[in-house]
Amino acid sequence: MAQGKAEHWKELQRKNLEAALQLAQATMSNSLTMIGIQNQLAQELLRLNLEHAQALASAQSPDEVIRLRNEQAQAVAQKILAATQKIAELGNAARSEFARLMTEQLAAGSQEMADAIQGFWQNFPAEGQPVVEAMQQAMAAANRTFEQMTQAAVAAFRANTDSASKRK
Repeated sequence: MAQGKAEHWKELQRKNLEAALQLAQATMSNSLTMIGIQNQLAQELLRLNLEHAQALASAQSPDEVIRLRNEQAQAVAQKILAATQKIAELGNAARSEFARLMTEQLAAGSQEMADAIQGFWQNFPAEGQPVVEAMQQAMAAANRTFEQMTQAAVAAFRANTDSASKRK
């Protein structure tokens, strides 16, 4: 009996570690993508600055210098806004994936934990029956509360994601 419980807890730990690994991998992937976006932006801005410096060197009048500076500022702003948009989209996708993984993990883990505790109490001696019933009622109430919290968190996250998507 103890061997079965130990195996159950090991399996629960294995599942938790797998979920943590998935989150870590998603985080690393998003970080690398974000670094790539920033690197690309830096290269584009360097190229723009070099072109701007060359254009300024050949400017013939103060009006032309002002026009070139305005064009440069506009081009830089557009590049930065485009990179910011990509990073925001990446962040939104990461938040969605994180919420999905956490919701799955919490729902599965909560049910497994409740089953394990219920199994423990079912093997409790008969004279402890009132305690078992009280614990079962408490577990049922905790499960209902957890399910309500999970549903509320998912609804709030979806509303937040939907409003962020509409702003694009």
